[in-house]
Amino acid sequence: MIRLAQVSKQHGSQILFLDASMAVFRSDRVGLVGPNGAGKSTIFRLIVGDEEPDSGQVMLEKRITIGHFSQDVGEMSGRSVLAEVLAGAGEVSLIGQELAELELAMADPERAGELDTILERYGEVQARFDELDGYSLEARAREILSGLSFRDAAVDDDVGKLSGGWKMRVALARILLMRPDALLLDEPTNHLDIESIVWLERFLRGFDGAIILASHDREFMNRLVTKIVEIDGGELSSYSGDYDFYEQQRALAMTQREAQVARQQAMLAKEEAFIARFKARASHASQVQSRVKKLDKIERIAPPRRRKVIEMRLRAPPRSGEDVAKLEGVRKGYGDMVVHDQLDLLIRRNERWCVMGVNGAGKSTLLKLVVGLLEPDSGTARLGTSVKMGYFAQHAMETLSAELTVLATMEDAFRMATGASLRTHLGAFGFSGDDVDKRCSILSGGEKARLVLARMLFRPPNFLVLDEPTNHLDLDTKERLVSALAGFQGTMLFVSHDRHFLHEVSNRVLEIDGNDHRCRRYDGGYSEYVVETGREAPGVA
Repeated sequence: MIRLAQVSKQHGSQILFLDASMAVFRSDRVGLVGPNGAGKSTIFRLIVGDEEPDSGQVMLEKRITIGHFSQDVGEMSGRSVLAEVLAGAGEVSLIGQELAELELAMADPERAGELDTILERYGEVQARFDELDGYSLEARAREILSGLSFRDAAVDDDVGKLSGGWKMRVALARILLMRPDALLLDEPTNHLDIESIVWLERFLRGFDGAIILASHDREFMNRLVTKIVEIDGGELSSYSGDYDFYEQQRALAMTQREAQVARQQAMLAKEEAFIARFKARASHASQVQSRVKKLDKIERIAPPRRRKVIEMRLRAPPRSGEDVAKLEGVRKGYGDMVVHDQLDLLIRRNERWCVMGVNGAGKSTLLKLVVGLLEPDSGTARLGTSVKMGYFAQHAMETLSAELTVLATMEDAFRMATGASLRTHLGAFGFSGDDVDKRCSILSGGEKARLVLARMLFRPPNFLVLDEPTNHLDLDTKERLVSALAGFQGTMLFVSHDRHFLHEVSNRVLEIDGNDHRCRRYDGGYSEYVVETGREAPGVA
């Protein structure tokens, strides 16, 4: 269906692909993986024709339709959310428009002389519209929007009122409604809650065409993909299986390659030692020449390329009191809307609470009450003794000074720290070499998130309050963060839509019911919560 053959592509001085090839067949579920900047989004742009390869070919099967979801959704305004989604449905949308125009033409007295021609065309268009299931188009659009957590009132409201994250959902809904032959999905879960992610998984499992997916959500990848294409050092390498299996196979292949290199190096060293020892002896001249020729013909096995990974090691935080945070009888509302009512919560030392709840249940509000950014309308919210708190909010990136560099941001926060310790710490968050000299004004959203986390965790507080900390993080950084926080010797309260993060980090669950404002507490972490409730999140069947 889709084939890249010996493709080379360069952006400036950076070589993305060099004679790289890959093939995608109908019903394939392909996951694209590689470090940030490796070229995952470029592959999508090559396939849809937004970019051309420097050499090689990108070949598509004739008459296939492709739906491409990217992070650049463009401007949306002037029509309802539903109308915006319907307008992007591809051929069926265009045919629906023509059908409406033909119906108006048939009712126009001034075009009575054309009626036979109009009726003939109407029959053709109606047959095609029916073939594409056009009469259920609006119902399907509403179903998709509901799955992506749009409320009924929002569906019929102006799309221009939506935030950037919700416009991304509209763009995703348009692509899903298209029913193309192939879906290209570039980070589709970035702005979705767990309920929407689970719905999207189910939708894509029932999709008949091919899927090429780039995602930083490990669990999402594991449940969908059956093949991994890795971008590394300009090459594309394919692995059968899901993401976990790919990691195992990649590690095994690397170990085997290193063993091959070691065996070859030992053999070469032995041969070279013989040559050095006997090259001056006439009695061994023929043997020496034979071995020199043998060495010249041997193809050297290149050692495997290992990505340089610096482990995140968090220092032990100072000890807090046993009671870290306490909310008693808390009521909080916005105007006539009550978010929390008679909320009681005690967070004790070394507990790691993940907060679950549907959109609007008040998860972020709860975190702001705990950290003191919001005052309760009634009741009390207070921290315990010796609590040193670190708070990561969804808007935390706005706290960075645009004119400072990455390194200067850390130096400004930790004036007594050595440059070497700051650089090492930044390396664990993906800032190496010249990256530390980048100004914050040019950092991507993911880079800003990494820098804020690096600043917060250099001298870890004993109470971490985190609101979606893994948004924008790549898989490698996320994995290192999960590993570091799993061994964190402090207390945590957090909201996350990343199920791998929830599984690995939490040991308590607080579920907020947005309808009756009741909170349910579960001993054990997210894994135990899923087993006990039989669902992955509130609102998920």
